[in-house]
Amino acid sequence: MRKLQEWDARSVAEVIESRGETTVVLPREYLFPVAQYLATEPSLKFSFLSDIATVDRFPLEPRFEVNYQLLAIDLALRLRLKVKLAGNDPVIRSVFPIWPNADWHERENFDLFGIRFEGHPNLRRILLPDEWEGHPLRKDYPTEGFR
Repeated sequence: MRKLQEWDARSVAEVIESRGETTVVLPREYLFPVAQYLATEPSLKFSFLSDIATVDRFPLEPRFEVNYQLLAIDLALRLRLKVKLAGNDPVIRSVFPIWPNADWHERENFDLFGIRFEGHPNLRRILLPDEWEGHPLRKDYPTEGFR
C-alpha cells in the first residue's frame, strides 16, 4: 500500500502481507479519511465494501479489531482495513457516507459486539429484539444469557 503511505504516512500503523492478502492497520481517527481516499482515488477505486467483521480479543487490550473487506472490482484487488478499539471505548466513525451498504454491516456489529458507529443514520439492533440485554458475541457474555 505504497500509494496510501505516500498519501499520508501517519494513516498507516502497520501493513501485514500474509498468504496473498494485504491488511492495513489504521489508527481509529484515520479510518474515515483513508476509506474516502481508497474509494475515490482513480488509480485504486475500492468501490465495494464486502464485509465488516469484528474480532473480540478479550481479555487483551485493545480488545476489539474491526475489519473492513474492500474490493476494487475493476482492478481485481482486495484489501482489508483493520482498526483496533479499546474495550472501554468501542466507538468508530461510520463509513456509511462512503459505502451505503455499510448500513446493515455496522448495525450487525453494533448488535452482536456493541461497536458504536458514530454518524450512522439508524444505529439500532438488526438481529436481536430491541429489549435484548448485552451483546452476545462478546467473549465475556454469559453463555446462558443474563439472569
